[in-house]
Amino acid sequence: MPLLVELNTFNTDSGNLTVFEKIIPGTIKRVFYIYGAGETQRGGHRHHKTWNALICIHGSCRIYSNDGQKEEYFLLDSPTSCLILEPKDWHIMDSFSEDAILLVLSNEYYDQADYIDEPYLQKQTVSQ
Repeated sequence: MPLLVELNTFNTDSGNLTVFEKIIPGTIKRVFYIYGAGETQRGGHRHHKTWNALICIHGSCRIYSNDGQKEEYFLLDSPTSCLILEPKDWHIMDSFSEDAILLVLSNEYYDQADYIDEPYLQKQTVSQ
């Protein structure tokens, strides 16, 4: 099940520092970011073993998640909020603001065999 966490952030006169550590299991092996996506959908998959941490470091976007039991929507609109997706979490990212930059940190290297492109069949509850 996805988990929305607030990252430790230190605000000073010389700027803000937000720390990402001890959030997902293992070592960060892959980092990428999505920008210029507009109203298109990204994602549309889950994984066999990859955990992902999503941080919208600029602008905003929406994340839909379905873990086979529960469906949820999350709005990421602060660089201090981090959405943790477990491997079982089917997810779609959409509704990107024009200035959105979505940072994704993964505990596995890219491997096409790790992707599950088929969504869960049954839907339970949706909270938005």
